[in-house]
Amino acid sequence: MARILGVDLPRNKAMKIAIRALYGVGPKIGAEVLAKVGINPEKSSNDLTEEETQQIRAALEGFTVEGDLRRQIGLNIKRLRDLGCYRGIRHRKGLPVRGQRTHTNARTRKGPAVAIAGKKSIKAMK
Repeated sequence: MARILGVDLPRNKAMKIAIRALYGVGPKIGAEVLAKVGINPEKSSNDLTEEETQQIRAALEGFTVEGDLRRQIGLNIKRLRDLGCYRGIRHRKGLPVRGQRTHTNARTRKGPAVAIAGKKSIKAMK
Protein backbone atom coordinates (compact mmCIF):
# COMPACT_ATOMS: atom_id res chain seq x y z
CA MET A 1 0.00 0.00 0.00
CA ALA A 2 1.41 3.38 -1.01
CA ARG A 3 1.60 6.10 1.63
CA ILE A 4 1.90 9.66 0.36
CA LEU A 5 1.96 12.75 2.62
CA GLY A 6 0.69 10.69 5.57
CA VAL A 7 -2.29 9.28 3.67
CA ASP A 8 -2.68 5.65 2.61
CA LEU A 9 -3.86 5.44 -0.99
CA PRO A 10 -6.91 3.20 -1.44
CA ARG A 11 -6.20 -0.29 -2.75
CA ASN A 12 -7.45 -1.80 -6.03
CA LYS A 13 -8.20 1.57 -7.63
CA ALA A 14 -6.85 3.22 -10.75
CA MET A 15 -4.18 5.79 -9.89
CA LYS A 16 -6.28 8.61 -11.40
CA ILE A 17 -8.88 7.84 -8.68
CA ALA A 18 -6.58 6.77 -5.85
CA ILE A 19 -4.49 9.96 -5.94
CA ARG A 20 -7.64 11.97 -5.18
CA ALA A 21 -7.59 10.55 -1.64
CA LEU A 22 -5.11 13.33 -0.89
CA TYR A 23 -6.75 16.52 0.40
CA GLY A 24 -6.50 19.22 -2.26
CA VAL A 25 -5.86 16.82 -5.16
CA GLY A 26 -8.74 16.63 -7.62
CA PRO A 27 -9.03 15.31 -11.17
CA LYS A 28 -6.97 18.10 -12.75
CA ILE A 29 -4.02 18.14 -10.33
CA GLY A 30 -4.06 14.33 -10.11
CA ALA A 31 -3.81 13.94 -13.88
CA GLU A 32 -1.11 16.63 -14.03
CA VAL A 33 1.03 14.90 -11.38
CA LEU A 34 0.66 11.46 -12.97
CA ALA A 35 1.58 12.88 -16.40
CA LYS A 36 4.61 14.66 -14.95
CA VAL A 37 5.84 11.46 -13.30
CA GLY A 38 4.95 9.32 -16.31
CA ILE A 39 2.59 6.89 -14.59
CA ASN A 40 -0.33 5.44 -16.54
CA PRO A 41 -3.56 6.85 -14.94
CA GLU A 42 -5.20 3.42 -15.35
CA LYS A 43 -2.43 1.64 -13.41
CA SER A 44 -3.68 0.02 -10.20
CA SER A 45 -2.56 1.58 -6.93
CA ASN A 46 -1.50 -1.93 -5.81
CA ASP A 47 1.12 -2.09 -8.60
CA LEU A 48 2.86 1.13 -7.53
CA THR A 49 6.56 0.71 -6.81
CA GLU A 50 8.43 2.55 -4.04
CA GLU A 51 10.33 4.54 -6.68
CA GLU A 52 7.08 5.73 -8.31
CA THR A 53 5.73 6.68 -4.89
CA GLN A 54 8.83 8.82 -4.29
CA GLN A 55 8.35 10.49 -7.69
CA ILE A 56 4.72 11.31 -6.88
CA ARG A 57 5.79 12.83 -3.54
CA ALA A 58 8.38 14.97 -5.34
CA ALA A 59 5.84 16.08 -7.98
CA LEU A 60 3.36 17.13 -5.28
CA GLU A 61 5.95 19.47 -3.71
CA GLY A 62 4.83 22.21 -6.10
CA PHE A 63 1.22 22.10 -4.90
CA THR A 64 -0.37 23.13 -1.62
CA VAL A 65 -2.00 19.91 -0.39
CA GLU A 66 -2.93 18.05 2.82
CA GLY A 67 -1.88 19.72 6.09
CA ASP A 68 -0.63 22.98 4.57
CA LEU A 69 -3.87 23.46 2.64
CA ARG A 70 -6.03 22.63 5.67
CA ARG A 71 -4.03 25.12 7.77
CA GLN A 72 -4.31 27.81 5.07
CA ILE A 73 -8.10 27.39 4.78
CA GLY A 74 -8.48 27.38 8.58
CA LEU A 75 -6.50 30.62 8.89
CA ASN A 76 -8.59 32.24 6.14
CA ILE A 77 -11.80 31.37 8.00
CA LYS A 78 -10.32 32.57 11.31
CA ARG A 79 -9.40 35.89 9.66
CA LEU A 80 -12.95 36.36 8.41
CA ARG A 81 -14.34 35.58 11.88
CA ASP A 82 -11.98 38.04 13.57
CA LEU A 83 -12.83 40.79 11.07
CA GLY A 84 -16.52 40.39 11.87
CA CYS A 85 -17.48 40.73 8.22
CA TYR A 86 -20.69 39.17 6.92
CA ARG A 87 -19.02 35.93 5.85
CA GLY A 88 -17.20 35.70 9.18
CA ILE A 89 -20.45 36.10 11.12
CA ARG A 90 -22.07 33.36 9.00
CA HIS A 91 -19.11 31.06 9.78
CA ARG A 92 -19.45 31.85 13.50
CA LYS A 93 -23.17 31.05 13.52
CA GLY A 94 -22.72 27.89 11.45
CA LEU A 95 -24.97 29.12 8.66
CA PRO A 96 -24.42 28.94 4.88
CA VAL A 97 -21.81 31.47 3.81
CA ARG A 98 -22.40 31.79 0.06
CA GLY A 99 -25.89 33.23 -0.13
CA GLN A 100 -27.97 30.05 0.01
CA ARG A 101 -31.48 30.16 1.45
CA THR A 102 -32.03 29.02 5.03
CA HIS A 103 -35.82 29.06 5.31
CA THR A 104 -35.78 25.48 4.10
CA ASN A 105 -32.79 23.22 3.43
CA ALA A 106 -29.31 24.25 4.71
CA ARG A 107 -29.31 21.11 6.88
CA THR A 108 -25.66 20.39 6.14
CA ARG A 109 -24.56 23.60 7.87
CA LYS A 110 -27.32 23.88 10.48
CA GLY A 111 -27.29 20.25 11.59
CA PRO A 112 -30.29 17.97 12.09
CA ALA A 113 -33.68 19.61 12.59
CA VAL A 114 -34.68 20.04 16.24
CA ALA A 115 -38.39 19.80 17.02
CA ILE A 116 -39.83 22.73 18.96
CA ALA A 117 -42.58 21.92 21.46
CA GLY A 118 -45.91 23.16 20.16
CA LYS A 119 -48.64 25.04 22.04
CA LYS A 120 -50.30 23.07 24.76
CA SER A 121 -53.89 22.27 23.92
CA ILE A 122 -56.71 23.56 26.12
CA LYS A 123 -57.66 19.99 27.07
CA ALA A 124 -54.19 19.30 28.42
CA MET A 125 -54.36 22.43 30.61
CA LYS A 126 -57.59 21.38 32.32
